[in-house]
Amino acid sequence: MPKTSATHDKPLPQFSTRKGNAGFALAGVDGRSLVARRFREIYLNIESDLGGDLSEAQRHLIARAATLALWCEERETELAAGGEFDAGAYATISNALRRLLSDLGLERRMKDATPTLAQFLADRAAQ
Repeated sequence: MPKTSATHDKPLPQFSTRKGNAGFALAGVDGRSLVARRFREIYLNIESDLGGDLSEAQRHLIARAATLALWCEERETELAAGGEFDAGAYATISNALRRLLSDLGLERRMKDATPTLAQFLADRAAQ
């Protein structure tokens, strides 16, 4: 009987790209570089703020937001070092970053860490 739904099975890992498997692999980029590590750090922090278990579209938006955040940080460093500063470009990128973060849900979503009644009673009995 043919499938009637529009769902697709996820490809097996051996048929996926490194980016699809790991989420961070960029062609020709050493993942140990300072920029790559900072990108990964920003990406994972945004992912954590969103509570994890993200859709593919959310992962793409997070990658774009991490890229723009990294660009802004580099411009801020240049400004602090007394370098040239293009306020127009900075404002444009900052607004694009704000819109991406807004689309993702700008507020932080905390995980519920409240124990169940059974866990609370078990912990209490253990003390």
